[in-house]
Amino acid sequence: MMSLTPSRGCLLDLPWEDILVPHILCHLPLQQLLSLQRVSKSFQSLIQLYLANMRCFDSSQIGPAIPRAAFVNLLKDNEVLQQLALQNCADWLTDRELLPVIGQNHHLHQIQLKGCAQLSRHALVAISLSCPNLRRLSLAHCEWVDSLSLRSLADHCKALEAVDLTACRQLKDEAICYLVQKCSRLKSLSLAVNANVGDVAVEEIAKCCPELEHLDLTGCLRVKNDSIRVLAEYCPKLRSLKVKHCHNVAESSLSILRSRGVELDVEPPLQRALVLLQDVVGFAPFINLQI
Repeated sequence: MMSLTPSRGCLLDLPWEDILVPHILCHLPLQQLLSLQRVSKSFQSLIQLYLANMRCFDSSQIGPAIPRAAFVNLLKDNEVLQQLALQNCADWLTDRELLPVIGQNHHLHQIQLKGCAQLSRHALVAISLSCPNLRRLSLAHCEWVDSLSLRSLADHCKALEAVDLTACRQLKDEAICYLVQKCSRLKSLSLAVNANVGDVAVEEIAKCCPELEHLDLTGCLRVKNDSIRVLAEYCPKLRSLKVKHCHNVAESSLSILRSRGVELDVEPPLQRALVLLQDVVGFAPFINLQI
């Protein structure tokens, strides 16, 4: 007589490459997947297969800090990465660990290297040569970025849409101009905390990047009103502009953008005065702003 009791299946009985890796494991946190390797040799093999085929690697999913050896082991067989975020590796990441990963992954379109101060310009050159489809790149607080490595990026990654160059203090107007001339699809650009950036760069950004939506010029002390007016003229899609601590930028130029609904990180002079007045004497809320 045939038994009607359903047989109990095992997760590992499902097709690994067709079902488990692309449709199930991809929804689990990376830290939990790594823990599964300790269950059995079969699970270890499954997770190794997943690591070799994962499209996104974010070091922050593993914990506040990932050991150097673990990073190297996790990505040694992967050649299909599309997104790579390594800000949690900033304390130890050097060219020696990063270049092999970049060299074998030519489909990367998003890379996050914020604060990775121990890399060198060779890392950016390697990214330029290996990642022609790169769309988003964060190099915030990477002071090793220089004009030559940025030129290499501009020459080879012309599809860039977002670049964060916050506190890349070696860069001057000339390097920024070259970048935007080559990468005219930029929608988001940060040049914050760089006193070398001035009107020449901002005007070139405005004229070369008509799709620009977000620009961060925080602390760019050489930026003045003239370039902000050019920005308002040439960038109709601009949605946000940061100019805090740009002491040479006044309301006379910002008012044009403010009237268009562009989000600014500085209040109008009257509003700033009322806030200060409220802090001092506490009656600013009773002033009629419609006067």
